[in-house]
Amino acid sequence: MAESKSKSKNSFLTYKGRPLVRSGNTIYYGNMWDKYVVAMQIINSKKALDQEVAGTVVVQLVSTDNSLPMNERIIKRAEKDGLYNALDIGCIWLERALSPNPN
Repeated sequence: MAESKSKSKNSFLTYKGRPLVRSGNTIYYGNMWDKYVVAMQIINSKKALDQEVAGTVVVQLVSTDNSLPMNERIIKRAEKDGLYNALDIGCIWLERALSPNPN
């Protein structure tokens, strides 16, 4: 009989190999030790098939350099309809920002 692997307390939900961490209405995507992460703030929600789903989501590409003031740490910002669209653009921004040869 095969043993199932149990998740440790420190394991995170991941998307494309990077952690997704939720704190209230904000979802962080990426590793905090990388140069950039994506912050997605859920502004409102709507009803869909008897469940609450994210409506408007503000997406920000944020530098993890703590020496900068917060307004200078925000590299890009957009407003998207739905969590999927927000995660999609956030993933693209993060991939480009962390690539060795950004375009």
